[in-house]
Amino acid sequence: MGLKERLEQQKTQGQVAETGVGDAQGAAGQVPVDANADLKAKIHQLVIDALNQAESGSAAQARGLDNPEAISALIDDLLDREAAGLSRPDKARLSREVLNEVVGFGPLEPLLADPDITEIMVNGPYRIFIEKAGRLEASDVHFRDDAHVLHIIDRIVSSIGRHVDEASPMVDARLPDGSRVNCIIPPLSLSGPVITIRKFSRKALDMTDLVRFGSLSTHMASLLEACVRGRLNILVSGGTGSGKTTLLNALSGYIPEQERIVTIEDAAELKLRQRHVVSLESRPPNLEGRGHISIRDLVRNALRMRPDRIIVGEVRSGEALDMLQAMNTGHDGSLTTGHANSPRDMLSRLETMVLMAGMDLPIRAIREQIASAIDLIIHQARLRDGSRRLTSITEVVGMEGDVITLQELFAFETEGLDGLGRFKGRYKSTGIRPAFTEKLRSNGVLLHDEWFL
Repeated sequence: MGLKERLEQQKTQGQVAETGVGDAQGAAGQVPVDANADLKAKIHQLVIDALNQAESGSAAQARGLDNPEAISALIDDLLDREAAGLSRPDKARLSREVLNEVVGFGPLEPLLADPDITEIMVNGPYRIFIEKAGRLEASDVHFRDDAHVLHIIDRIVSSIGRHVDEASPMVDARLPDGSRVNCIIPPLSLSGPVITIRKFSRKALDMTDLVRFGSLSTHMASLLEACVRGRLNILVSGGTGSGKTTLLNALSGYIPEQERIVTIEDAAELKLRQRHVVSLESRPPNLEGRGHISIRDLVRNALRMRPDRIIVGEVRSGEALDMLQAMNTGHDGSLTTGHANSPRDMLSRLETMVLMAGMDLPIRAIREQIASAIDLIIHQARLRDGSRRLTSITEVVGMEGDVITLQELFAFETEGLDGLGRFKGRYKSTGIRPAFTEKLRSNGVLLHDEWFL
């Protein structure tokens, strides 16, 4: 049985009850009913027919429907003709929904346009959840069926030359605005096609914004600026959704304009403002299983591109070894991120990732590489109230025996909850001046005593 047949079977089996329009919170299998579904489908097909005729017709015809405004006007004309008795609000809603189907991402468009929504989770066609202000809630939008979700997935991934099907049922992609997308479809997903979208602000946040949001203190921001300008090797650690990429983007803003920057990512998300930036993106294998280009391949290639700075979006496996070697061979000022629960855990994960490179290195040699390469670990956390805080700035001091020595410079201390259930706390310096002060001074960057009081 093929994928489409299985999806149709799942849809038929799932239609055990009916709910009102947009009831995305119903029990599994409940199918929302749209009273205007037939009209919407008819208008959509008429628009597609008109676009096909314009494309195969004269240049003048093609130019007449080559922008969203012209298509929107066509939809309004068709609604006036096919549904004259429809109320004005219903016409406006249908017109918007059909336009989203034709030129956008269907039911996801209003969610993508809402600046307060930071994450969108599609768990099959009828259960869509969003994250607002760090909290999950059900959305009132829905898809028609599994095939509708698959169509939107195909539109998302095909725009960057990727594909998803039974042979490759998982894919990472990005939207035109840089938002991160992960899709997984049956047979791996038992809930139908699943889409997870991590949205990014249309305006790339800088360190001033993060200070204003309370993610760190002004003294911490000043120290991080000095560390980036002073060409320290920095690793940002944290859990999923803790804000690592946002912080990495903000840190990159301190890199001088005249330096050549090479960024390496699985799906391009970083938005650097400098002019001299080369962005590299990994590539999955094609339908024949060939052509795979990994992050590790790109890190090796970047070393031949005369970079002043190498920024790796995230280290997950063997590329950690190549990144450490780059940091130890003259590529100071490199930045990367990694998943971990604490700075100490991040070191353990780095050891594991280096071993994943297939090199039979003794643990002590790996730890010496890490201690020599990494200067600073910044730990970012997402607290239970949904806020994202920079909870620790930790210096990698060196080795004592077989143990990597760490020294915390700043920490976030919680002081309970306020009346709204949000964490109260303060950012506190440990009062210790970092050992990398001399390295910064040699690069023309000075630290101020008041930062550490």
